[in-house]
This record gives sequence, C-alpha cells and structure tokens, in this order.
Amino acid sequence: MSVARINVRESGIYIAFGLIVVLFAVLTDGALLQPQNLSNIIVQNSYVLILAIGMILVIIAGHIDLSVGSVVGATGAIAAVLMVEHDLPWPLALLITLIAGAAIGAWQGFWIAYFGIPAFIVTLAGMLLFRALTLSVLGNQGIGPFPDPVRTLANGFTEGYLGNIGLGPLGGADLVSLLVGLVAVGGIAVSQWRARVARLGYDQAVEPLPVFLFKIVGASAAVLFVIVQLARFKNLPWVLVLLAALVLGYSLLTKRSVFGRQIYAVGGNLQAAVLSGVKVKSVVFWIFVNMGVLSALAGIIFAGRLNLAGPTAGNTFELDAIAAAFIGGAAVQGGVGKVVGAVTGGLIMGVINNGMSLIGAPSENVMLVKGAVLLAAVAFDVWSKRRAGVASR
Repeated sequence: MSVARINVRESGIYIAFGLIVVLFAVLTDGALLQPQNLSNIIVQNSYVLILAIGMILVIIAGHIDLSVGSVVGATGAIAAVLMVEHDLPWPLALLITLIAGAAIGAWQGFWIAYFGIPAFIVTLAGMLLFRALTLSVLGNQGIGPFPDPVRTLANGFTEGYLGNIGLGPLGGADLVSLLVGLVAVGGIAVSQWRARVARLGYDQAVEPLPVFLFKIVGASAAVLFVIVQLARFKNLPWVLVLLAALVLGYSLLTKRSVFGRQIYAVGGNLQAAVLSGVKVKSVVFWIFVNMGVLSALAGIIFAGRLNLAGPTAGNTFELDAIAAAFIGGAAVQGGVGKVVGAVTGGLIMGVINNGMSLIGAPSENVMLVKGAVLLAAVAFDVWSKRRAGVASR
C-alpha cells in the first residue's frame, strides 16, 4: 500500500477558503457568519456559481467563454418578454428560455468545434452580439415584474415543514433543514471513503488516515454549521437547493461518465484524445451547448432576484465565472479542474466581496484583493506544474 502526503494542489483551495472565512469573521467581529449574512452570500452569488459550473467544463476542455455575461442578459430579457409582455405561463417561458440558451451555445459551439475558429474569438464576438440582442429585445429599458414562482426560486426559502427544534444557545432551527444537513454530511463521508477504498484497491497513493479523517470531519462540521445558520434564519434558499443538485449532477458527470472523461482527455492531450477515438468536435460542441443552458438558468435567477430584466444585466459576469474556475483549481492549459473547486472559487470571491463590504472597504480595494487572489491562484498552478516537471526528471 502506498501512502501519500497531503496533496497541496487539491486541498490548498479549501484550506485557503477556510482561512479567508476565518480572517473576515475576525475582521467583522463575527458578522460574516451570522445567519442572515450567510444566506445573503449564497443568494447574491448564486448566478456566478451556476456560471462557474459550466465554465469549469469549458476550461477543462482547453477553451474559454467570454460571452456568458451577455448571454445572461439576453436570456433574462427573453424570459421577461415572454412572461411579462406576452403572458406566457412561467414554466413554458422558462423552458423556452433554456432552449434559447442551448441554441446560443450551439451557435457558438458550431463555429468553435466544426469551423475551427478559436473559442476566444467566437465568444468575444458573442459578447457583443448577445449584448446587442439584449438591448434589442428590451428596447433599451427594463421589463418586470416577474411572476411569484420565479421570484421565489431566486429569492425564496424552503418552508419549515416539521417546525423548529431547540438548539440551546443557538436558538431554534427547522428540523427538515437539519436532516438535509445530516444527509449531506453522510453523503460526503461515504463518497470520500469509497473513493479512498477504490484507490487502495488499485494500490494508488492515498493520504494518511488521520489526515483523511480530519478532512472529512472538518468538511462535515463546516456544512453542518452553514445549514444550522441558514435554518435559523429563513431555512434553505431555493437557489441553494438548485446549486446542490447541479453540483451533485455535474460532479457525477465529470467523475463517473464517459463524456466527463472525454472532456478531461480533450483538454489534457488533444492528440492522444483523437488517437483514442474521442469525438473531439462533438465533445467541444456539447460543452458550449451546456454553457448556454447554464447561462440561461443564471439569467433567469438574476432577473428573478432583481425582479427586473435590465439592459446592463450580466455585465462582467464572465470575469467572475472565469476567476472562480481558476481560483478553484482549473489549469491554464486545460485538463485539470473540479466542479466543487469552481464553486469554492466562486464562494471565495463572494466572501471577499461581502467581508470587505462589511468592514467598509472602498471598491478599489475589493478589486485589488480579488485581482491578487486570482493572480496567486494561477501562479500557484504554474509553479506546481514546474515543480512536478522537475521532480519527474
């Protein structure tokens, strides 16, 4: 049996996230971790986290998408026109909006995968095209309000189905929310243990057992703490339920499916992927279709949260999504990255924004810190690759 030391490249992002949370919790005298503020962090950053999930797949495959912010604005505008001006039932309007997002992704995926134009150029053009589409659809004015179910998805909370139970000095919390937290913790523990056993079965290197158990206990404690705090406020935000489903589904896609392994193969070594029989063009096409659908979903969530589809919706969202993916461990060259890491990167950005706002830091300082964090994350990736290359010689 082979035993490995702590994998700093994989675990570093989570350690950094924990240290950032602790730092701002101290600087804000605990205000960062208050129930309402934790809920605000999740709700206010939900659309960026959704975009980060799609962006990490694009970056793993060795591409980039600069148009997602404009697609968010365009699809939010389409949803508003359908629901507000044409009085379409909201489920049908949302379905049409998601199909529109898929069509946008297919349009860009075609030029990238089958025509051979670099993704940077295609999506840069898309940034301009779909921003123009947003202005045209809205007539350069905001459209709202949205139906209650859409606003509930973006801003609402789950009901207290079984009532509150006492938690001593913490007060009361919804029983169903707490049970969801326990199930999540159990799922984390079981999945990580099974992965460890599988690696041992193939005589692969694993972390020492005490380190492994410490990571599981730490992650479980963090999840339970957040769930308890959310349950003390207004229970679980619906966007958190949506995000949890997306993270679970896309994690399974990347880890357990043939398509997921092909995405890593395309980004890791394109020539080897071609020689292995991977249909590279098809893979690239579908990851951009997927990015379009997730951008449309983010557009619906963002417009629903504001209760308005505006001409400037989605501005700079692509930068936040790309930063979240790279901070979360994606490699510049492609072939490396995890869905959970991208979401963690997005949360790091959200905590920095929220924490510095709570301490009254000016906006230029916020941008300075976020830029420094992004540069440090990419520099660490480059340094670790060079170190691994030297060690293998």
